[in-house]
Amino acid sequence: MDTPLAPGLYIVATPIGNLGDISHRAVTTLRGVAAVACEDTRVAGKLMQHIGLKQRLIRYDDHASTETRDHILGLAAQHPVALVSDAGTPLISDPGYRLVRAAREAGIAVTSIPGPSAVIVALTLAGLPSDRFLFAGFLPNKAKARADVLTELGAVRATLVFYETAPRLTDALAAIAEVLPGREVSVARELTKKFEECRTGTPADLIAHYTAQPPKGEIVLLVAPPGDGPAAGLDPDALLRAALVHSKASQAAAEVARLTGLDRKTLYARALELK
Repeated sequence: MDTPLAPGLYIVATPIGNLGDISHRAVTTLRGVAAVACEDTRVAGKLMQHIGLKQRLIRYDDHASTETRDHILGLAAQHPVALVSDAGTPLISDPGYRLVRAAREAGIAVTSIPGPSAVIVALTLAGLPSDRFLFAGFLPNKAKARADVLTELGAVRATLVFYETAPRLTDALAAIAEVLPGREVSVARELTKKFEECRTGTPADLIAHYTAQPPKGEIVLLVAPPGDGPAAGLDPDALLRAALVHSKASQAAAEVARLTGLDRKTLYARALELK
């Protein structure tokens, strides 16, 4: 017989594809809670059916009201309540952190039940440096905003990890090629599922492949860190062009100087030429 759970909020990681990845502890926890807060009751319902449970499900997503959050907290103050995402570890690119923050502020115990995460699975498959990485969620949809994010993060000495959708993949790869030329890139998709794939190469090679064979499924996009030296892996002209879209030449030069360590006056002169 399972030991009864104390009241509180239980953050439960669930499979990202292969249902066999759910842990014994996760199943035991879900069996012992009074309710499960989830992004989509249909997705959570399938998981519950797989593990033979019929728990009460409460929808909690980006559009959840303050009243819904307060209702979940009220339950968690008196009973054990679980929080799950559609797949993987809650709070990673989903709204769960607000619930956790509110629970802590209310003095409600919070316990995490660790498990699958697409970010970690992709890092273990890609063959890129994994000692330091920066997860930045989804890249923006609009070209300018996407270039701005890549420009901002390009100098970080860590592997960059993003989520991406299949229809936007080649646009994202093209942006990486433009803003961060020379970087090795990995595309990991359908992780833990039957058609799992992880390809590593140049953006141009990956664009050619996925143009000929349009991708499906959920995608993790990884970008290798810069090499040695203050400007390694960064193309000043590409950075200046991206900055000039939204800034004056002087501002663009200052921004690229900060990212690369190159001389601001030299960059300003080059910005005037490019403009």
